[in-house]
Amino acid sequence: MKKQATTLPLVSEISLSYYPKVKSSEMKMIRTSKDAYDIFMESWDKGLIEFLEEFKVLLLKRNQKVIGLYPVSLGGVSGTVVDAKVIFVAALLSHASTIILCHNHPSGNLQPSEPDIRITRQLKEAGKVLNIDVLDHLIVSSEGYFSFGDEGLL
Repeated sequence: MKKQATTLPLVSEISLSYYPKVKSSEMKMIRTSKDAYDIFMESWDKGLIEFLEEFKVLLLKRNQKVIGLYPVSLGGVSGTVVDAKVIFVAALLSHASTIILCHNHPSGNLQPSEPDIRITRQLKEAGKVLNIDVLDHLIVSSEGYFSFGDEGLL
């Protein structure tokens, strides 16, 4: 009996580009949840913040200097997909030691829902395995923010 050789498809290499290059001395540093909120809001499309839910991640060095911001997903009016694999691939490729999670509530309600609390706990646990600390999770709106860290929910 002749055995057929299995041909597997090639998988493209996953890569990350760093543009523009920023000196460590020029990187923004996160000292408070307000610092993180300000950076997230700089990147938010103000026309969408009250229309569609979006999830983003701030990638940080161990000294809490910002490596970059990664847009994870853009969803609908009442939710978006939060895939741990996508988040931690970005963190690993950027050599982030710490991450800050963020999403908006188009309704403007800043209180976390049960799914918000659940995904935060799941991502915190996943980060422990990879030695990537989930420092905070912000819920933002055009009028303010809620910090899981400030409220003792991490």
